[in-house]
Amino acid sequence: MPARGGPLEPGSPAAAGRKLLLAVLSGVFLAATALGQSMTQGILSPPASLRPPYLENVGIEQRLDGPVPADLAFVDDTGRGVKLGDYFGKKPLILNLVYYNCTMLCGEALAGLTGALKMVKFDVGSEFEVVTVSFNPQETPELAAAKKKEDVKRYGRPGGEKGWHFLTGPAESINALAKAVGFQYQYDATRNQYAHTTAIMVLTPEGRISRYFYGVEFAPKDLRLGLVEASSGKIGNPVDQVLLYCYHYDPAVGRYGAVVANLLKIGAAVTILFIAGLLLVLFRLERIAPRSSWDHRKPRQAGLS
Repeated sequence: MPARGGPLEPGSPAAAGRKLLLAVLSGVFLAATALGQSMTQGILSPPASLRPPYLENVGIEQRLDGPVPADLAFVDDTGRGVKLGDYFGKKPLILNLVYYNCTMLCGEALAGLTGALKMVKFDVGSEFEVVTVSFNPQETPELAAAKKKEDVKRYGRPGGEKGWHFLTGPAESINALAKAVGFQYQYDATRNQYAHTTAIMVLTPEGRISRYFYGVEFAPKDLRLGLVEASSGKIGNPVDQVLLYCYHYDPAVGRYGAVVANLLKIGAAVTILFIAGLLLVLFRLERIAPRSSWDHRKPRQAGLS
């Protein structure tokens, strides 16, 4: 029997438990490391060779600055035939691909987008527009209208119904759009569902892809800065320009991150201005101080004479 605090015997239950704990911790560490590496490389899913069969063609392949075809034909939520180009030319756009009967990710992604839009001071329909496209060719304008009513109500701002468009369309238009923006999805017949990832794309007014944001929740700061950049500064204010100097978009992770060098430059400039202002105040006080001292001493001298 080992003494208390001594080494564990190799065959004891405590030693076996310790080995098991170390193995679990090592596995967690390796998984976290792999996840961190994949995120820094901008990979939203494992390589195709390592994916399950129903996820072989699922992911996002970025097409930054690529054009979105303007002539693709769709049907809007009122049943009217439209082309994507009908929404180009005036304002930046947020584009996302979902399908309206999705019982899992799509509803979460739309709820996350709506929540983020409510936190952004820009108004849908005023500074920018949103185009939501179903990638299920079997879905109808009636489904699009029902989904629009739900999400516009959740958004809760006047004019949202005019600036947020819910589209359906034929397979050829959907496939061409998905290919243009790098949105890869796959139909799983056994589950009667689509396997897909979630992302939104910010487009310039001319219909070029400016930014990708991933997941089902989106940072309001990222959305605002993405829209300001896509508009080439036509919306926003001077504070946004300062933030864009301090924060740069990282396509690998799909978010804006602080640029330390630029933050240091701004800090140094603020410090220099503060010191210059302080010196100016001290210089003025120094010029005023001798006169004040002379004026106080003069009556006393007159009284002694």
